[in-house]
This record gives sequence, structure tokens and C-alpha cells, in this order.
Amino acid sequence: MDAAQLESLCGGLNGATCAIKNEDDLVCRVAGKVFVVLCLRGPDRGRVSFPVDAGRFVELSEQPGVVPAHYAARPFWITLTEPERFGADAIARFVRHAYELVRAGLSRRQQATLAAPEPAVAAQRARRRHKA
Repeated sequence: MDAAQLESLCGGLNGATCAIKNEDDLVCRVAGKVFVVLCLRGPDRGRVSFPVDAGRFVELSEQPGVVPAHYAARPFWITLTEPERFGADAIARFVRHAYELVRAGLSRRQQATLAAPEPAVAAQRARRRHKA
């Protein structure tokens, strides 16, 4: 998965944003919390890191091409050192699940904000209700 594919995938996730950090990594967040990192250059280029369920951490990190993420500030993050072993569909599922894990850890207020319709959509709905 390259940067354009990851940005496209994350663009479909409610409240997700992606930005390049230090010219080396594409970092995707929801409500300011990181849920996936793609290394863009250097010896780790192409590696993808994200959180996984605690129960799957050991299982996944024992697979070839997967290691515990060495720089993540939180436990249960893995790095796909050989993402080509998994294919785009599997990586997309990992990323979506990572998004859901991080989103579930947000406060109720933050989650409600993410669930709220966009202001323009809400305004259109209000106008329709007013006309009726």
C-alpha cells in the first residue's frame, strides 16, 4: 500500500486525517489520535504500523514480515515489515480495524462529534424539515 492508497482509504473514515510528519512518515489520525503510520523513505520505506487487539498481538507479531512496533508509545502496535506478504485488502482491513480501535478509545463526546453529520449536510436537512 502506498501513500495515495492509504490516504484514499482513510479519507473514507469519518473524522480521519492524514499528514506527512518529518518528511518521513504519513501519519493518519482520528480526533488527534494516531491509528496508522506509513514510512515514506529510508530503510523502513513501505512499512506500515498500527494498533491491533491485545488478544491478536502475539499471534500477529509471530508471523513472518511482522514485528512489534519499536517506536509506538502504546502497547499492542505492530509493524508490517513486509507488507507485500499481506496484500492491499488485508492491509485495508487492518487499517480500518485500527481506526475502530482508536475511535473506541475516544471520549463519548468525541465519538458523538464524529458521528454527527457534516455542517452543510445538517443545514440541508434542517431546511428540508422547515419546508415540510
